[in-house]
Amino acid sequence: MKNEQILLKSRPNGTPTEENFEFKEVNVPDLKEGETLVKTLYISVDPYMRGRMSTAKSYVEPFEVNEVISGGVVGEVIESKSDKLKNGDKVTGMLGWQRYNAVDSSKVRKVNENLAPLSAYLGVLGTTGLTAYFGLLDIGQPKEGETVVISGAAGAVGMIVGQIAKLKGARVIGIAGSDKKTAYLEKELGFDATINYKTTENLFKSIKQACPEGVDVYFDNVGGAVSDAVTSLLNDYARVPVCGAISSYNITSLREDMGPRIQPKLIKTRALMKGFIVSDYAPHFKEAAQDLGKWLSEGKLKYEETIVEGFKNVPQAFIGLFKGENLGKQMVKVTHEE
Repeated sequence: MKNEQILLKSRPNGTPTEENFEFKEVNVPDLKEGETLVKTLYISVDPYMRGRMSTAKSYVEPFEVNEVISGGVVGEVIESKSDKLKNGDKVTGMLGWQRYNAVDSSKVRKVNENLAPLSAYLGVLGTTGLTAYFGLLDIGQPKEGETVVISGAAGAVGMIVGQIAKLKGARVIGIAGSDKKTAYLEKELGFDATINYKTTENLFKSIKQACPEGVDVYFDNVGGAVSDAVTSLLNDYARVPVCGAISSYNITSLREDMGPRIQPKLIKTRALMKGFIVSDYAPHFKEAAQDLGKWLSEGKLKYEETIVEGFKNVPQAFIGLFKGENLGKQMVKVTHEE
């Protein structure tokens, strides 16, 4: 049986293009004891993967050129040499961008498609939901009546952050890049106010108007000019969970990413700004998943997905993240009838 893979052909200079990826066909390997063969059903594409395409030092090793790219995958077990999994089981894990993955059964976990659609295990019930949960509740610690501002608010993490903040009684302001996205945040998710950073004439003025009592929690997904404007409005003892900095992921010169010096503001307000990686919270994943699942089943959490179909379109879906094409979680549904 043949297996189609996607390799990193070359490291991007600036925004990735399709030329940075290569498709390759190989044989599906024979299974060893303890392994299972997983047929890919959904592939997650995420902004953090851009960092792994460079050689810059980070919290995770970079992708190797001419090797298969890896990320979040949901799939179906079609062959097993493990007593932990059987044919037909649905699983999720960090697997290769390929149609079939031969993997040690301990590297994947079983999911229940009767509780939620399989795609949800790459989003609200997966790393996305956990990132929102821990970043907001552990670092942000929103309190009733406080003002929470979220950049990248219509993205997979941002929209979950906003809804959890509302559950905690906060006033929630979302910043996104289109009128369609801001309308969704207000009408469907109940955000108190939104700002389209691409069309507003004065970003600082718009944020100040939306936050007349200042900002208590800023959940930062983007960095750049948006974050410069928000952090200038931080209240005393504000908290800033730094989840991402997508505005700078494709810059080719540090001069493109110069901004205000934030240290004086942090000192004067005694604010906390802390970066985090969701894997730091691994010992607490189970309890967080229970909360997320409960809120989802009770209708207190909604989520959106932008699903592209076809394995051949994985690179395009990934590149689309940096064009703001997605509402909510971006992923690819792999059809095996192609």
